[in-house]
Amino acid sequence: MRSDKLAPMAEEPPPQELDQARRTSMAAERTWLAWWRSALAATAGALGVGRLAPEVLDVAPWPYVLLGCAYAVLAIGLLVVGAQRQRDLERALRTGKHSPLTFRTVAIFSGGGILLAVLTVVLVIAQI
Repeated sequence: MRSDKLAPMAEEPPPQELDQARRTSMAAERTWLAWWRSALAATAGALGVGRLAPEVLDVAPWPYVLLGCAYAVLAIGLLVVGAQRQRDLERALRTGKHSPLTFRTVAIFSGGGILLAVLTVVLVIAQI
């Protein structure tokens, strides 16, 4: 007798649960893609501020290059945290647990975004 006939059949979850799992998994994937879009926007900001702005404004490039590097660090952070978040959401889906985004993560990215925006405004106003 074959051993696979001896193994108990795995029960299929009800269609409603499968549908819910698929929707949740796809929502997690859309969230991951949103992290990517944000990182791409920050990368474009890094290029715009660090490389294009000094040429367009005809000013000393070093403050803009530093600010552009800060936008690039933001992009890297978004990619890393987005990947970790995707992993956490998939794990939570498999285990049936909840995996909320920590306030610490929200605070770090919010504070960093505010700081970059303020520095950008200050740098632009200083050139007037």
